[in-house]
Amino acid sequence: MRVLLIGSGGREHALAWKMTQSDRLEKLFVAPGNGGTQSIAENVALDVTNHAAVVDFAVRERIDLVVVGPEVPLVAGIADDLRAAGLAVFGPSKVAAQLEGSKSFTKALCDEMGIPTAAYARFDALAPALDYLDQQGAPIVIKADGLAAGKGVTVAETLEQAREAVRDCFSGTFGAAGAEVVIEECLVGEEASLFAICDGEHTVLLPAAQDHKRAFDNDKGPNTGGMGAYAPAPVMSDALIERAYREIVAPAIKGMAARGTPFSGVLFTGLMITKDGPKLIEFNTRFGDPECQVLMMMLESDLLDILEGTALGTLSGVSPRWKRGFALTVVLAANGYPGSYDKNTVIEGADAIDSDTVKIFHAGTVRNGDTLLANGGRVLNVTALGESVSEARSRAYAAVKAVDWPDGFCRSDIGWRAL
Repeated sequence: MRVLLIGSGGREHALAWKMTQSDRLEKLFVAPGNGGTQSIAENVALDVTNHAAVVDFAVRERIDLVVVGPEVPLVAGIADDLRAAGLAVFGPSKVAAQLEGSKSFTKALCDEMGIPTAAYARFDALAPALDYLDQQGAPIVIKADGLAAGKGVTVAETLEQAREAVRDCFSGTFGAAGAEVVIEECLVGEEASLFAICDGEHTVLLPAAQDHKRAFDNDKGPNTGGMGAYAPAPVMSDALIERAYREIVAPAIKGMAARGTPFSGVLFTGLMITKDGPKLIEFNTRFGDPECQVLMMMLESDLLDILEGTALGTLSGVSPRWKRGFALTVVLAANGYPGSYDKNTVIEGADAIDSDTVKIFHAGTVRNGDTLLANGGRVLNVTALGESVSEARSRAYAAVKAVDWPDGFCRSDIGWRAL
């Protein structure tokens, strides 16, 4: 198979790495890719916002399957444009991607299908939103309605923090994403991520994972795109997984199909495990980053079979196999992230780390000859396998110490809930 993978993050490096293990892979292109994918595939300098250019490339290169990694091109409708050209695509349509692209869209679907989620209200103006905050009090959650690179959510512990978050949204901090705001009840419990791959009709569940969104140890600091993850998450027992699927995932997929906009791709369900059971925090319409990294480390089956089955609607015959034990990833981020940070700082030692149990997946990196440079906020995903969470964590942090990058930092407590 000839495959085009769209994206440039750690998720895409992990997907590319797993696809290269397939005997069915003839050629893999990554657009635009990063310093890690450059070593295992052909990076292509495509502007993925130019859908016509992506379609032309895929047709010219006789691409058998296009895999769309990040959410932005999905919400922009790139899967629709590729399918219109007769190409097989792993990733949802523009309408189905609104499950991630619009918090209001998702809340409306929850209302329609009876999906348990936080109580909420929607606002498109500042004054009524501030009045609502005064009525509700804190703690409370403020969400920019649209895509904000994982940074448009504030869990406000005080009313003043909540007011500031609402003002940020309406003042343009998150651009068009903040033109509408969703204010939610603050759910209490333990978070988990459940992934379901769906071809529009058939569904395959993947192991549950747990992400670490806050920038610093002990879940302190601002929200980020994710500072580490591990899987399987012990909080998600088999009974809880079955309940979350029955009450949240299956109704969402059924509701999208009933609307005439079936969901095809991977549905990432962010959950809060409350005293009343699992409740939906959010849907994402792509593999999580960094959850994808741990899932790819654990997957034994041929990833191409899963992706192709999803794209072609033949997922019913696919049953993935998984390795025993656990996988854990630690994100090395640039000092200052998720705020401003320096670019083009030198990283040494990362290329020497590669074994059956430890891999480094690149996110914000580029290569200048033999020199590896950091050019993003989240830069490396140091990922390890182990028979236990503790063993996977020990291996990951030992590898972190072997990376020489004075301009980066990481959390030291990834996996703390499981331990």
